[in-house]
Amino acid sequence: MTPMLRRVLIVDPQPASARMVAELMQSACRPDVWMAPTAAKALSLAAKVDPDLIFCELAAEKLDGLAFTRSVRRSDLACRQAPVILTARDAPAPAILAARDAGAHEFLRRPFTMKDLTRRLEALGPRDWVEAVDYVGPDRRRFNSGDYTGPLKRQADQAGTSESMRIAQALKILRSALSALESDPKQATRAMLAQAADLQIAATAISDNRLASATTDLHRYLSETAGAGTPLNRGETERRAAPLLAYMPREWNDRAAA
Repeated sequence: MTPMLRRVLIVDPQPASARMVAELMQSACRPDVWMAPTAAKALSLAAKVDPDLIFCELAAEKLDGLAFTRSVRRSDLACRQAPVILTARDAPAPAILAARDAGAHEFLRRPFTMKDLTRRLEALGPRDWVEAVDYVGPDRRRFNSGDYTGPLKRQADQAGTSESMRIAQALKILRSALSALESDPKQATRAMLAQAADLQIAATAISDNRLASATTDLHRYLSETAGAGTPLNRGETERRAAPLLAYMPREWNDRAAA
């Protein structure tokens, strides 16, 4: 991963702390490094330099690392999927889970050594991207922070998740996005486009022509409407999504109705 990290953005209001991270990164892979003391300046820099990796302090005066991470993930920045490593001196389990749920890839407890940093950089391998409404970021089941040793409780945490479970997860996000069309139309549209693309891949994998056809129809409608810059019509969107939602496992529908 380190040869791919050519541009690094460090968001920290403390110059000494930012310089320490910069020096360690220079020793690791000699990237170009930019520093920003505030979220606003960091977002402006990110638009200009398109960082391959972002470090951000979890909480400091005038800086909320969780809010910054969520802003990056929900933005139109080219780097919105870039790895984000949040850092903090105190790292109780709730803070680490909050970092994960904000869309961070990793968490580092300060002070950290080159060995600690290297472990986190090595963990930045390819991960599935989740484009939902309530969450945008890397697959949280692959959050590798060594500070968290709690149990994995989701059914989909088990190795070898089947295509049927992947389809069900995409449909769950699709259903949630439909309900958010009025409250968060931009992210809802983005989430539905992402799930339609995933469902097209799944339909091909299981050779389900009916699923493929329904997915293509929804994806075309979403793409054309978004491309025209017009808001989605909820009734029409629901009509086109209905053949897909029919694939939702019964127990998932029962759970939603409960």
